Formats: sequence, structure tokens, C-alpha cells
Amino acid sequence: VIMEYLEERYPHPPLMPVYPVGRGNSRLLMHRIQRDWCSLADQILDPRTREAARAEARKALRESLTGVSPLFAEFACFMSDEQSLVDCCLLPILWRLPMMGIELPRQAKPLLDYMERQFARESFQASLSSVEREMRTL
Repeated sequence: VIMEYLEERYPHPPLMPVYPVGRGNSRLLMHRIQRDWCSLADQILDPRTREAARAEARKALRESLTGVSPLFAEFACFMSDEQSLVDCCLLPILWRLPMMGIELPRQAKPLLDYMERQFARESFQASLSSVEREMRTL
């Protein structure tokens, strides 16, 4: 909701597609990221989570990301040629993978390439807090 407010408040450059169908698809992708991957990341990062549940969540997140990795070979960004709010929702999770103890396998090369491209972007680097910078070394 906050991201969509920012999109409406500062519409240039747009982070959501102009057309309603594209906007709907982006909202669906953001919902799926939140439901499927953010929930697992929250479980992994919550110190109250039992270690067995944390290990299960790690495995599920690694397998899910590896499974969708081929989708990242088709476009420069996630399911799009343009940077969007979908990338803004996904990248914080991907940035935290090492901190969560998740290493993606070689089969995830398209996703690993996407991460490398996105993390190198000046705008992404400028968005990191000092705590986030310390999470990972490029």
C-alpha cells in the first residue's frame, strides 16, 4: 500500500504499468511475493521460530526461488523489461538471502544474474540503509 501511494504521489518515472491489465498483473505478482516469499523470510528471520521450522522455511524458499529462476531469463526485470514495484518488493528478500543462510544453486543462474544486475544499480545501492549495506558485501 505504501509503495502504491508513492507511485501515485511521484508518478515519474512510473513503477506500475500504465494499462489496467498490466497494473493488475503487477498487483498479483506483489501479492504472491508477499504471500509466498515474504512469509517464509519472516519465519526464517524471526528469532522465536523453532530451528526445525526455520530450516523447513529455508528449504521451501530456496526451492521456490530456484523453481521460478527460468522466468528471470526472459526479461531484464521480474516479468518485465522495465523496473517496477514488483522488483521493489522482491529485491529486499533477495538481498537478505545470505543472512537467512540461503545459497541458491547453479540451476538458479538466471535469478543470480538478475540479482547481480539489480544490486549493481545505482538506485538500488542508494536505497540501502547502513544496516542493509552491512548484511552483504558485493
